[in-house]
Amino acid sequence: MDDQSPLSADEMLDIVDEHDRVVGQARRAEAYARRLRHRCVFVLARDPAGRVFVHRRTDRKLVFPSLHDMFVGGVVGAGESYDAAALREAEEELGVRGLPAPVPLFTFLYETPEHSWWSAVYEVRCPSEVAPQADEVAWHAFLSDHELDRRLAEWEWVPDGLEAYRRLRAWRAAH
Repeated sequence: MDDQSPLSADEMLDIVDEHDRVVGQARRAEAYARRLRHRCVFVLARDPAGRVFVHRRTDRKLVFPSLHDMFVGGVVGAGESYDAAALREAEEELGVRGLPAPVPLFTFLYETPEHSWWSAVYEVRCPSEVAPQADEVAWHAFLSDHELDRRLAEWEWVPDGLEAYRRLRAWRAAH
């Protein structure tokens, strides 16, 4: 997820177990290098018309450079709550202050041979006028759900965001 911004490779993260209990701390760079399980937030941002903020990450991103994402978000800092991280990340990446608190939807454990993080998925309403961080967002647009679904097969997506989106669709169908 988010790997540049004020939170650098030296930022401390809480390391968590398979039940999302804190078991230690490590610098972000070490957490990624050693595949230490940590925490991330995924925030689906919708404009007043209900369209989803979609963006392509810059080529400078440490994780998943130049791929598309339908979420804003990133790592949760040591001692930071998921809720605080979701609001901080949404405001930073969208370039908007004064957003309402993102609504928590569900959590899941994202694990691949390379990555491992507990993921909290949120949704927030934001204005149509956003000013995304140029060092994180190379391109952006607001897409309807139909348009986003059409682009899923056409564009290259961050794998964790794609998994979170798949789970969000299943969660919505069940609720």
